[in-house]
Amino acid sequence: MELFQYPYMQRALIGALVIGLAAPALGIYLVQRRLTLIGDGIGHVALTGVGAGLLLNRSPVLVAVVVATLGAITIELVRARGRTSGDLALALLFYGGIAGGVMLVGLSDATSANLNAYLFGSLTTISPQDLITIAVLGAAILVTMLALRPALFAVCHDEEYARVAGLPVRTLNLLLAVATAVTVTIAMRAVGVLLISALMVVPVATAQQVTRGFRSTMTAAMALGLFAAGSGVWVAATADTAPGASVVLLAIASFLVVALAAAGWRTLRRRSTPTGTPTPEPHEVVLR
Repeated sequence: MELFQYPYMQRALIGALVIGLAAPALGIYLVQRRLTLIGDGIGHVALTGVGAGLLLNRSPVLVAVVVATLGAITIELVRARGRTSGDLALALLFYGGIAGGVMLVGLSDATSANLNAYLFGSLTTISPQDLITIAVLGAAILVTMLALRPALFAVCHDEEYARVAGLPVRTLNLLLAVATAVTVTIAMRAVGVLLISALMVVPVATAQQVTRGFRSTMTAAMALGLFAAGSGVWVAATADTAPGASVVLLAIASFLVVALAAAGWRTLRRRSTPTGTPTPEPHEVVLR
């Protein structure tokens, strides 16, 4: 724990905890909509923003926020109008984003180390300005996801029902797209654009193994995200491993442990339940 007396490690821990809390809060809506890979697609668009920032000598994070947000809005509008499928839209994000990013980084004076910091994360190089950006935008994402939970759940669960109920479906869909873009962008320095989707999805998948209500699943996912983020930074500091990879691997390890424990518990309950007694239904996400 002596390493955490240094300011750069303190910034790394705070940044990771903010991302660990905000990413699952957004990720549960993406899981509900079966858009678990959208974070990867937007991450590649954000890479184009990073390249543009490096080329123009501007803040790569802020430029990436703008570029990723515009890309997410464009894809959502295309998807909503039915001009292309969701899979094709994500494919365009993947290939166009990473190609543009690589080209712009090549045109700039940046080294491969600069690019790797955004691809795989570089928590220990977070500056005070980066931390302020991460904290402010992360808090905004968290508050938005919690405050609009009933409306966002309705849109993600049944878009037609939400439209009949009078909810602004298009606005809420655009809000989710923008929130995803912002979350991916601020998480670049924590876990990297290639790993951020894991931190959005894996804690939610883990929580679903042991919870039944939407609210309890969201709470558990956020707690698991905090655990993975904090533990990952500690492991990286003590074992000298990559912080982003450590965070994601701990999140996956938590999923495996919880999934095995839940499977064992269900097996024991089935064996102890008398024949003819109905067994509980599998996990269902309901708003409570």
